[in-house]
Amino acid sequence: MTSHLVGLIGSGIGSSLSPALHEREADHHGLRYLYRTIDIADLGLDAGAAGCLVRTARRFGYTGLNITHPCKQTVIEHLDELAPEAATLGAVNTVTFEADRAVGHNTDWTGFARSFARGLPGAPTRRIVQLGAGGAGAAVAHALLTLGAGRVDVVDEREERAAALVAALTDRFGADRAGATRDLATLLPAADGLVNATPIGMAAHPGLPLPAGLLHAGLWVADVVYRPLETALLRQARRLGCRTLDGGGMVVFQAAHAFRFFTGVEPDVERMLAHLADLVNARAGGTA
Repeated sequence: MTSHLVGLIGSGIGSSLSPALHEREADHHGLRYLYRTIDIADLGLDAGAAGCLVRTARRFGYTGLNITHPCKQTVIEHLDELAPEAATLGAVNTVTFEADRAVGHNTDWTGFARSFARGLPGAPTRRIVQLGAGGAGAAVAHALLTLGAGRVDVVDEREERAAALVAALTDRFGADRAGATRDLATLLPAADGLVNATPIGMAAHPGLPLPAGLLHAGLWVADVVYRPLETALLRQARRLGCRTLDGGGMVVFQAAHAFRFFTGVEPDVERMLAHLADLVNARAGGTA
């Protein structure tokens, strides 16, 4: 029987549900499948170590890897090839080992697009404010504009990173479809929606990614964070009556796509969504 050894490279990922999510789906298909986390924070490494870890994983016989914050962009220079969507986005969240080549893919953007369509049907997208211009931000902004958003304004603490993402988006989608700014107080009153594509809200990075007073009931609010599913941002937004979207759908849809890459087997997405719900409930109860 073919076996699969898969890993996740990132920082602060000790509470990740990805191992159990992948392994539970593999069990349903009778696959021998082992998924391990490789936490650079625990190893005392920075994001630049992603390339060395990819090379080591290939030598150790890994089938493939998932890549998460803060390595989705730093890993690129260490890969042999990029699939078209990863090259377009400049971010990688999945690496497959094909013969003697490490190939980078991006399943984040399709994961967010499918989650958004499922979780916020009919939500207005004339103007959206997005927090974060890193690897997840690149995927989310691409997904929003692909879905037909009128304009995405990107806010990032690193202004040069926001400007670079906006330049790439306008090249791809046309002028006036994206902008970079730090002026949330002006943007949010006129916005239809807000997306948090930063790590703020994760178990390892708690808190709000913006001042709570800037939220208002006319917004829908989405978060890419799924550990926890109810972030401080979503909790505050719900108190105001906003429609909200947690990061669970995105993580499942991107995981299903990656699972397909790793195994060649078609996963059951509805079952994986149920797996995630079970895992989150078990973790909340202190049993996972």
